[in-house]
Amino acid sequence: MERYFPERRVFLRSDNDTRFIRLKPGSQLIAFVGVSAVVAWTIIATAVLLMDSIGSGNFREQAKRDQRTYEARLNALEAERNSRAEEAAAAQERFNSALKQISTMQSDLLASETRRRELETGIEVIQSTLRRTMKERDTARDENAELALALRDSDPDTLADEEGMGTDATLETLTAALSDTARQRDKINNDAQMALLEANEMAAQIQLMKDQNDQIFRQLEDAMTISVEPLDKMFTAAGMDTDNMLDTVRRGYSGQGGPLMPLSFSTRGEEPTPDAMRANRILNQLDRLNLYRIAAQKAPFALPVKSTFRFTSGFGMRWGRMHSGTDFASKHGTPIYATADGVVIHAEWLSGYGRLVKIQHEFGIETRYAHMSRIRVKKGQRVSRGERIGDMGSTGRSTGTHLHYEVRVGGKAVNPMIYIKAARNVF
Repeated sequence: MERYFPERRVFLRSDNDTRFIRLKPGSQLIAFVGVSAVVAWTIIATAVLLMDSIGSGNFREQAKRDQRTYEARLNALEAERNSRAEEAAAAQERFNSALKQISTMQSDLLASETRRRELETGIEVIQSTLRRTMKERDTARDENAELALALRDSDPDTLADEEGMGTDATLETLTAALSDTARQRDKINNDAQMALLEANEMAAQIQLMKDQNDQIFRQLEDAMTISVEPLDKMFTAAGMDTDNMLDTVRRGYSGQGGPLMPLSFSTRGEEPTPDAMRANRILNQLDRLNLYRIAAQKAPFALPVKSTFRFTSGFGMRWGRMHSGTDFASKHGTPIYATADGVVIHAEWLSGYGRLVKIQHEFGIETRYAHMSRIRVKKGQRVSRGERIGDMGSTGRSTGTHLHYEVRVGGKAVNPMIYIKAARNVF
């Protein structure tokens, strides 16, 4: 130690005396170690501060990038939501317009039917009065003829002496009555002719209105046929029982009231008119179309990949083993979307599936999205059709970047192309 730290003396000289401090090797070693420790601590602390500052800057940049990505996703979702809301509003407006036309048409038809009945009743009363008046006129004519015959057969001198005055008065009365009867008859004939003309004109208007109503009904029926039949064929082609499916949707949306309620025009227990039955059939078709629209959102009819892709493997036996889904190949990180509304029941790694997302839909349907490079949803999250749930990758037992897509009904795997092909002519 003395070789490296020889004993040293530090002289302190003043005006009066001189003193010295002796530094032994042990003291020098302690001082050297202390100074070295302080210098080392200063270097390490400075390095830690620099690294923490650099790391904090990177974290802030990453947080800003994540925030921008999240804001862009929110903006895209908001734009899609607004688009869907506009489409729903436009469809509802079309429904309301059609229902308003039906309501106006039925009101006009009922008003015309009421006027026709009133006219028929008025014509019957006029005809009855006319018949009664004509009968009274004929009776008066007969009485007048009998009186005239009696006057010719009687002695003119005796008649003049005994009943001259009475006969003249009777003739004047009968003449006045006949004149009044003739005037009433002419007036009734004129009223009857006017009533018949008005009835014919009303009948022509009613027929024209019926023709217009029939044309409107035919257009609505054709529109319903064009709208409902493709959806019916789509669900049937997918192997789904449409009646049970619609009952399931109806139970979930069971409120009643508003424009789709059946029409009722009678409060006296009468049978509905053919037009009312026809309108109710159209309303039933509208209700069925609306239920189909809801069901289509809840069944996996959409494609899970919207970017350019190619099919690399289909459903069925492959290399002696069952391949339970369909493979879509594209570049790494390609967005993957939910094919129907549902709830995420699995969102993590699962054996050979790699990063896997399972979504439970209505009607006992489950979809699976495997080999993802990144999962963007969480277990228990509710997702909508077309919502991004992850990125394409090659995790798990995979030979390259692709999506393994499965559809299971009641736990049993079915060919996903059944649903995709069924919706080809609808969506």
